[in-house]
Amino acid sequence: MINKKTILNITAAISIATSTFLVANDDIKVYANVNGSDITNTDVALVLKDPRIKFDTLPEKDQKNLIDQLIDKKLLASRALKSNVVNTEAYKETLAKTIEVLKQDLALQLWMQDLSKEIKVKQSDVKKYYEDNKARFVKAAELKASHILLKTKKEAMDIINTLSGAKDIKKEFTALAKEKSTGPSGKIGGELGWFTKDKMVASFSKAADSLKIGTFTKTPVKTQFGYHVIYLDDKKPSSTVSYEQVKNDIKNFLGQTQLKKNIDSVIKTEKSKATITYK
Repeated sequence: MINKKTILNITAAISIATSTFLVANDDIKVYANVNGSDITNTDVALVLKDPRIKFDTLPEKDQKNLIDQLIDKKLLASRALKSNVVNTEAYKETLAKTIEVLKQDLALQLWMQDLSKEIKVKQSDVKKYYEDNKARFVKAAELKASHILLKTKKEAMDIINTLSGAKDIKKEFTALAKEKSTGPSGKIGGELGWFTKDKMVASFSKAADSLKIGTFTKTPVKTQFGYHVIYLDDKKPSSTVSYEQVKNDIKNFLGQTQLKKNIDSVIKTEKSKATITYK
């Protein structure tokens, strides 16, 4: 049974389905030919099912395997069409039902395209949404840190004492991390890259955030992983993403929101006129 949630999910996926089934003649690309029947990018798209996966970016081996699968399918389908199966009632009934489903799907896809084209999002509405929802466009503060992970507090204190007497703290820290750290980042000098505070254990983030750039923790930081010595490489304060950076995303969001409202309205109208029986 198809419920409303399923219908809306189908609706949300229409653009994906459309890109799969409605390929302009100029965009057809032929990858192989089997007894006069082409294997095209439309065939490939039906196998991949996700338009975000680009066939041409797949490894050459995977491309060949996929085309070979389609060739095998063409050969088997050709054999099946020559068999007596096409004369059976099961084949004829299923074919009729399939054609009806395809007609409905195609009509729905084209209708959805037309419905989408009718939606016009004003630039003023985009700007207003941005101004009214600035809290949603705040980028959290980030820290860039390195650490040395040890098993015991004494080992961590030994590292701190060594660093306290170093002339080049960062250079010494990197060397010690490679030599002493038990963490996976040890082999690259303990570097963790950029992260927001919520991405790390609270005690670790608090200690890192309290440091000045170019300094390290003078007491070991304990977590469930062990004892850390942390060096703060850099930090970025929280900031608001500019309107220019997000205006296109907002426009798409407002367009999709309006499309959903229009679809809900149509569903409501059609339901009021329809005879629906649950079985």
